[in-house]
Amino acid sequence: MQQKAAFASLPAPRPEKRPRQDTRHGITRTDDYGWLRAENWQEVLKDPSLLATDIRAHLEAENVYHEQLMADTKGLQKTLFAEMKGRIKEDDSSVPMKDGPYAYGSAYREGGEHPHFFRTPREGGAEEVLLDGDKEAEGKAYFHIGGIGHSPDHKHLLWGADDKGSEFYTLRVRALSSRRDLEDRVENASGSGTFNADGSGFYYTRLDDNHRPSKVFFHALGEDAGKDRLIYEEADPGFFMNVFGSRLDDWIFINVYDHETTEYRVLPANDANATPRVVAARETGVEYNLEPAGEEFFILTNADGAKDFKIMAAPVADPSRANWREVVAHEPGRLILSILAFRRYLVRLERKDGLPRIVVRERASGEEHVIDFDEEAYSLGLGGSLEYGTETFRFTYSSMTTPAQEFDYDMRTRRRTLLKTQEVPSGHNSEDYVTRRLMAAAPDGELVPISLVHRRGLKLDGTAPCLLYGYGAYGITIPAAFRTNCLSLVDRGFVYAIAHIRGGKDKGYSWYEDGKREKKPNTFTDFIACARHLVAAGYTSHDRLVAEGGSAGGMLMGAVATMAPQDFCAIVAHVPFVDVLNTMLDDTLPLTPPEWPEWGNPIASRQDYETIAAYSPYDNVREQPYPTILALAGLTDPRVTYWEPAKWVARLRDSNKAGNPVMLKINLDAGHAGASGRFSRLEEVAFSYAFTLKAVGKSE
Repeated sequence: MQQKAAFASLPAPRPEKRPRQDTRHGITRTDDYGWLRAENWQEVLKDPSLLATDIRAHLEAENVYHEQLMADTKGLQKTLFAEMKGRIKEDDSSVPMKDGPYAYGSAYREGGEHPHFFRTPREGGAEEVLLDGDKEAEGKAYFHIGGIGHSPDHKHLLWGADDKGSEFYTLRVRALSSRRDLEDRVENASGSGTFNADGSGFYYTRLDDNHRPSKVFFHALGEDAGKDRLIYEEADPGFFMNVFGSRLDDWIFINVYDHETTEYRVLPANDANATPRVVAARETGVEYNLEPAGEEFFILTNADGAKDFKIMAAPVADPSRANWREVVAHEPGRLILSILAFRRYLVRLERKDGLPRIVVRERASGEEHVIDFDEEAYSLGLGGSLEYGTETFRFTYSSMTTPAQEFDYDMRTRRRTLLKTQEVPSGHNSEDYVTRRLMAAAPDGELVPISLVHRRGLKLDGTAPCLLYGYGAYGITIPAAFRTNCLSLVDRGFVYAIAHIRGGKDKGYSWYEDGKREKKPNTFTDFIACARHLVAAGYTSHDRLVAEGGSAGGMLMGAVATMAPQDFCAIVAHVPFVDVLNTMLDDTLPLTPPEWPEWGNPIASRQDYETIAAYSPYDNVREQPYPTILALAGLTDPRVTYWEPAKWVARLRDSNKAGNPVMLKINLDAGHAGASGRFSRLEEVAFSYAFTLKAVGKSE
């Protein structure tokens, strides 16, 4: 493996080995670095100062080490930050969305890190700032606004904020007449809630000590939160849960779900004392989502073998499974992603032949039409509407060369109106770039899509550096969308590529199924196949190819680092889920029981244990040369706990037979999403891009 950059040879932190043994299914493993998992991790999420001194000392030493190795890139980081900041319209604002007498939106002021939320009278008048994120964030190292929503009578604002990065939110209610928060406060909640019909209170989900949404409560305004009425408690720790309302303010929905099973409970929004009723009892492998539509619910489901989903309808008076009737039939290979109902129309976002499209259906006649787009690869999003009776909905469009565009679409006239095009203040000409969609052959013959962008005129003779991004889990599709940050690499001669590997739903639901549980290794071999295809096609070479992924995509990075270290000159792993087996064996961790359908349950099943053990990056580190690796983490991350990358990095250093450094950068003031402010986040991107550039020998 040829290393393009000479990183300084400095002594790396070497945490003490304190071997711990664990025996499951008659199999014993030894973990030298298990002590890095704080015994009081629940308390640390809420108060990082409670972290044990020996663990903190090691994490701080890791930060000193990476700062020393990257010291010569300080100027480059500043340049990259300035470039990326220059592509952001600092005083940007959303297009307000109409709801009754007002239109609601959000905006940033010049130099501001956080958005402020506003409304304007629908018939004209001055803008009212409802909540100022910059003001609320003053004096806080971390601050993130979760959900925000107004009451049906437009008198109150419900908003949630997290000031630790641990995703324990505090909910507050603001009186919009005075712009002051009421005394009402709910701690340890999910990020949002929903008002009841008359705005006299709200429903919310409370997190337990293990950071799981286990209970739904109703809070009456003016009452002590300790007296809130319990609406529903989920006894199974393997399920997530959220609560939300309908656009007509007539229903409250409680959605209980894991990665393959769904159950809804509904209750009328005008009766705070109502008991929620089950729509269709949970059945393993059956998913469904409800969309309210006046006197009926539309139901998007995979029931009865509809793997790529179909649309059903049922009367709100009795929406039980026996009353479901088919509206849009299942069509293999056409994956229906989401639906949006209006009084006269039903809109659906679907993916066919690997590309998204929007279909509008007239409810009365069943007549349908498709909204067409021309580019080879692109991204679509349903922006929706706050109103039910309208004939207009909003959607967004972009490609890897086309900045995001926001449209209003008239379903009756079929006319689209461009509302806004993403501004790039420093300038952007789409004609200067080329986007392509390639297909890489996986070892089993499947064709894996690759979306990429590069400067027009770039010489494709194998000398260009390339950043290849991958995720491949939970059915999440990484869109071929416009990303201003990556232009800092592309304008320096990079090819920026996305591998649409199995584990996502890029080619239908089967694409997801073929990348989970016992088939998880397909995700890794797909990514490696994409890397090799890019090299074979002349887009790059292995010694100029950098791999990048985060969270479950960070697990991907850990896997390919061991499986094909010779294929990459460097790897960037953001909050990497690399200690898969230990995490799936620890049922006290926030996400472990809900994750078993995705990865398997190694506690109950020896087969699942052996499957995970065969690919879990931490467990499969072996003595061999590794490329240069950068791992990034957050101390208060409840999703991928800080000790996973810390342990992985320590074990990599023990086994690495090359002279390439392995670095850990840990944010001691943030969690899974990194820094909270929009410009603070850019500093983190600038750091990882500076690492990428240095790894391929580009320091300008």
